[in-house]
Amino acid sequence: MNIKRIILFNLLLFAGLASHAQKSGYFTHYVNDPKLAKTAKAWVASGEWRNGFTKASPDPSVNAIDFYVQYHKNPEQWKAMFQWLQNTDLLALPQGRHPIPGTTLVASVEDGENEPLDKRISESHYHHIDVQYVVKGVEGFGLIDHYTSKPNCKYDPSRDVIHYDFIKDRTKVIKSHPGYFNIFFPGDWHIARVLTNEPDQHQRVVVIKIDVR
Repeated sequence: MNIKRIILFNLLLFAGLASHAQKSGYFTHYVNDPKLAKTAKAWVASGEWRNGFTKASPDPSVNAIDFYVQYHKNPEQWKAMFQWLQNTDLLALPQGRHPIPGTTLVASVEDGENEPLDKRISESHYHHIDVQYVVKGVEGFGLIDHYTSKPNCKYDPSRDVIHYDFIKDRTKVIKSHPGYFNIFFPGDWHIARVLTNEPDQHQRVVVIKIDVR
């Protein structure tokens, strides 16, 4: 195969992959680095990040590369967070904000209820990472498609948030329960407390914001 045919083949392959991605959706930050992806997935599976935390594991939707990269840029906050989650009775805490000792981190304990998708508000953050751990019940999280969503407001730096208009049928809904936790990086445009098919829509969730580095 000559060089022109190789170039044409690669262009057609790329176009085909892009077309497939647009049809299936684009829900998280993508990095075209197979070596880094392999390293990150192995690191997540090893549990090196746990710092004694055994209550839950990352949801399969968690972006392994972002987790790996951000953890190693800011290990002190991640280690402190996981240690606090392990050593704290999260069901006994009252609702509200709870500083994590020895850090600038604050944990928000929220008792809430899932609602239909069209009643919920989407969001993402530029400077913070949302770690959300459902400690009781089941919470639905919506992941919105980047191809068909667009910001519907200006970025609010005081709250580090931006909201999006999204197509309901292009939204992926995942269910989170006490066996898993979710991490939403800046490339994860998400919606909290989305209605599921579970009989009980109530839950308790602990939300901690880690600094983006």
